[in-house]
Amino acid sequence: MLDSDLAMLYEVETKRLNEAVKRNIKRFPEHYMFQLTAEEYDSLRSQFATSKEGKGGRRYAPYVFTEQGVAMLSSVLRSEKAIQVNIQIIDAFVKMRQWVIENKELAQRLSQLEHYFIQHCNDDKEDFKRIYEALGLLMDRTKPSEIGFKVK
Repeated sequence: MLDSDLAMLYEVETKRLNEAVKRNIKRFPEHYMFQLTAEEYDSLRSQFATSKEGKGGRRYAPYVFTEQGVAMLSSVLRSEKAIQVNIQIIDAFVKMRQWVIENKELAQRLSQLEHYFIQHCNDDKEDFKRIYEALGLLMDRTKPSEIGFKVK
């Protein structure tokens, strides 16, 4: 996450967030936080149509925080707001990781189905019926299980 986005969530100035991090820089190794390159920053700036250097915008490339860096921010920013925001961000990272894992499995299953139908199906209606049946089976396997929560 960009330093400016985090600062907005924590309701502090980006400059203040970065100052707190720099005062505690030993807590933020490169795999927790890094600064965008000039090329990455220029690309980002053009995508979001932010102002150019010297025109009231940022004068340096933003810092980017990984999940671990965001977690470490809670030890640097000690306000109640920072604690609540950190919990929400970490929960979001966990949900994204779960989503990626679940969709990776789904993509693998679809690839297997595609491979099967390329090898075994002809261009007639019966083959399409088989495709729909196989997709129905696939959808049954991707429904949430009752482990961990109730399915209504």
